[in-house]
Amino acid sequence: MRLGLLLLVVPLALLASGCGGGPDGGETIAIRYSHFMTDELEVVAGEPITITLRNDDPIAHEWIVGTEDVHEIHRNGTEPYHDTRPTEVSIPAYETRETTLIFAEPGEYAYICHLPGHEVYGMVGTVRVVDGRIGRPGELAAARNEAR
Repeated sequence: MRLGLLLLVVPLALLASGCGGGPDGGETIAIRYSHFMTDELEVVAGEPITITLRNDDPIAHEWIVGTEDVHEIHRNGTEPYHDTRPTEVSIPAYETRETTLIFAEPGEYAYICHLPGHEVYGMVGTVRVVDGRIGRPGELAAARNEAR
C-alpha cells in the first residue's frame, strides 16, 4: 500500500493513553463556508499528531491527506463515506471527528475535500512534515533569533 510508506497508523491504545491529544500533540482544523480554516499545518515526522476536524457547516465534508496518487484515486473514486483509515475522514454537518496518525517521512502532503466541487472551490490545505532530528516546528527559527 502506497500510503503505508507515508503514514503509520497509531493503535487505539495510544489514544486511550492520552498521547497525542494534548497541546503539544494536537491540532484543530475548523471547516466553515466549505473551506478549511487552517490551510497549513507543520508536524514532526515520527511523532503522533491528533487532528480534530470540526465541521461548522450545514453540509458534510471529508478530509483526505496524502500524496498526489492518493488524491487522484479520490478525485475519481466512489467511496461515499470514510471511517476506516486515519488519513480519510468524513465529517457530517455540525459534527467533530478526531484522527491520530504519524507521518513517517518529511515532506509536504495535501489535504483535500473531494466532495463534488469542493476542491475547485478551494477546500485544500497542506501538512508540512519536518525532520524530527532537526527539532520541533518553530524551534530552529527561535534558535536563530536567539543567536542574533
